[in-house]
Amino acid sequence: GHEQLLKMMEERMMDVEQKLRLVKRLLQDKVNQLKEQLSKNTKADAMVKDLYVENAQLLKALEMTEQRQKTAERKNYLLEEKIANLNRIVKNLASPSFSS
Repeated sequence: GHEQLLKMMEERMMDVEQKLRLVKRLLQDKVNQLKEQLSKNTKADAMVKDLYVENAQLLKALEMTEQRQKTAERKNYLLEEKIANLNRIVKNLASPSFSS
């Protein structure tokens, strides 16, 4: 009886050890999977930060371009006014010479 009990205990211990090895392997797989995911997340985080900076630079460039466009439109308007005034002056100067 004592031998049999000892043999049963040994078999149970071997079974428990086998299950522990399996759990250890599964845990190690999970650890590797999580490390890989962390690495991917770190890379993605860096890319997001880079995109954020690039986006800010592009917004600044867009603001400057819009400002230049407004300035060019104002200058264009002033030039058109000057042309209209010069045309009036030329027309006024030309009018008396035709009448005389």
